[in-house]
Amino acid sequence: MVSLNPGSSVTLRVARESSFGYFLTNETEDVLLHQSEITSPIEVDQDVEVFLYTDKQGRTAATMVIPEIEVGKYSWCEVVESVEDLGVFIDIGISKDILIHKDDLPKLEEVWPTKGCRLYCTLKVDNQGGLLGKLATENIMSELFKIADRSAFNKNVTGTVYRTLHSGTFIITEEGYRGFIHESQRMREPRVGSEVQGRIIDVKEDGTVNVSLLKRGHEALDQDAEEIYAYLVKRGGSMPYTDKSQPDDIQRRFNMSKAAFKRSIGRLMKEGKVYQKDGWTYIKEN
Repeated sequence: MVSLNPGSSVTLRVARESSFGYFLTNETEDVLLHQSEITSPIEVDQDVEVFLYTDKQGRTAATMVIPEIEVGKYSWCEVVESVEDLGVFIDIGISKDILIHKDDLPKLEEVWPTKGCRLYCTLKVDNQGGLLGKLATENIMSELFKIADRSAFNKNVTGTVYRTLHSGTFIITEEGYRGFIHESQRMREPRVGSEVQGRIIDVKEDGTVNVSLLKRGHEALDQDAEEIYAYLVKRGGSMPYTDKSQPDDIQRRFNMSKAAFKRSIGRLMKEGKVYQKDGWTYIKEN
């Protein structure tokens, strides 16, 4: 006999029709296939494949939409909503979004997934029989990984965050590489499920890679110099910051280290765009 367990796909017989759909049976129990969940014509005594889930009233219901994700079966799902102190809801392809409870998410809500993030996850049934989502563990993720060789060094990569810690971030790249981003190689801790762009700064013997989200030296210099010059323009051509300013003041105002600030100011001075005098920096008039 087929068990009517939420989170699984089963084949059931159409037992009878009602005004709001059909009742399907495993010859012992019945489950409702609502009219809105029928994707092709069916009739009594026909066998149909359906996916079982729990409706808003907590009852087991059926849909002819078969998602890629089931209990024990993993797939990528998109986050549709994040709810404070509760968790995040994912779209698995059926009419009801599925909750990933906060207990299965990072303790810091600042790195919870937000709408549009992608999670590799499965389904599970809670103690009350409700259907929940569950993030893939490291062991499950390892089944997706591919080995990187030395030719990947210094290549630009795009990856999806699947695990994040204060000390670093774990991603799977579009190529399938397992990537680690040390906290020193990121400006901030990215959210689980978010997409990041970086470059490979090391290829380990086991085929995993270390990734940096920081810009290459010349790229960072260009961007920092542009931001400093734009700030000068906004202030009418002058600012009370020079290469002698305190690191904390520079960090607060420009979100960059003093070393990066000095390099960028030096470049702007060398190009004849700015000059410094009495603790101030000025745009140099042509």
